[in-house]
Amino acid sequence: MSTSKKSSSNCDEISLTSDELLKKIIEVKSILGPLPEKLSMYCSDASISRYLRARNWHAKKAAKMLKETLKWRLEYKPEEIRWEDIAHEAETGKLYRSNFVDKLGRPVLVLRPSRQNTSSTEGQIKYFVYCMENAILNLPQNQEQMVWLIDFHNFNLTHLSVRVTKETAHVLQHHYPERLGAGIFFNPPKIFEQFWKVVRPFLEPKTRNKLKFIYADDANSMKIMEDLFDINCLDSAFGGNNAEGFDLLKYAESMKEDDKRMLFWTSDGASNLASMMSLNSIDDASLKLDASLVDESGDEREEDLSPFNEDHKAAAQSV
Repeated sequence: MSTSKKSSSNCDEISLTSDELLKKIIEVKSILGPLPEKLSMYCSDASISRYLRARNWHAKKAAKMLKETLKWRLEYKPEEIRWEDIAHEAETGKLYRSNFVDKLGRPVLVLRPSRQNTSSTEGQIKYFVYCMENAILNLPQNQEQMVWLIDFHNFNLTHLSVRVTKETAHVLQHHYPERLGAGIFFNPPKIFEQFWKVVRPFLEPKTRNKLKFIYADDANSMKIMEDLFDINCLDSAFGGNNAEGFDLLKYAESMKEDDKRMLFWTSDGASNLASMMSLNSIDDASLKLDASLVDESGDEREEDLSPFNEDHKAAAQSV
């Protein structure tokens, strides 16, 4: 059912009618052009809609963002990361998908900075990506977002890295847009304010607006937890009645089973070769809008892209 186009209470957000949304999706597909099956599975209407929302329904910006993600996926291969590749990062329970969901059925990722056990930025980001892919794999049919619960028990500033946080924010916002439904900072200590002032600028307004500071001794903020979660299922560390906690052996078995479900995303050698050939055809000029279209603020100027569009228009198709 169509709804009127309107500005929301947040002036940065716009609602589109169903016809307007469809036109935007078709426009993005036209810019993307033909893609191999390995990549087209990441360009469904729902996926394109997320990229459009992340770029305030600007089709050219959304297409640029999605193309950069497709290139990243070909190079980084997040769907091919397996438990054995990151098991050492998971040992302490510093990040894991919980055994409960919120009231909307969204998967919950639990983060515990005080349990940091490695110093490798590359390893930490790889584990983060693995957990994101796993949470998406476990999304119910009617959901496309997840919730983060960040537990600050025993936290101190040595547990967090500005570099890792900046890279995590980049990966989340550029390659998993609109996947975060809510982020809960639970009982952050006073010293966290120093770190927050440093990393806050790395976050886009839409991301910052999804983050909530919750304190166990504040009834009003705990009401947010009660609204989001079934208290009987919620981890006791966050004010719930679920005392099960993190069990590495059980978690490892669960992840290994999910890895088997991920196998259908993994291409054989021939498909990989075809995709890499496609990467060559989707060269840097088409994977990112020409630098002349980007002003100093990072926004594309409204210039004619007709030569670029004509190359791909005939091949536009529904995914």
